[in-house]
Amino acid sequence: VFGVRHLSMLGGIVFLFHQLGSFMGVWLGGFLYDLTGHYDTVWQIAIVLSVVAAALHWFISEKPLARPSAGQVTT
Repeated sequence: VFGVRHLSMLGGIVFLFHQLGSFMGVWLGGFLYDLTGHYDTVWQIAIVLSVVAAALHWFISEKPLARPSAGQVTT
């Protein structure tokens, strides 16, 4: 959708949110373990978030974009 022009910026944004999510997940998992004494709550949250993510991605339509042809190249 955005093309290669913005690829590095989009990659940086995706990586930033991936790292923030990783940090928050580990921190929250440890906090909930300290609070409850087991990982059952952490697993339940992970399962719910996975199902929600799968449901949100189910409706994404990955159709190739129509691109104008480059034309004939002469040498």
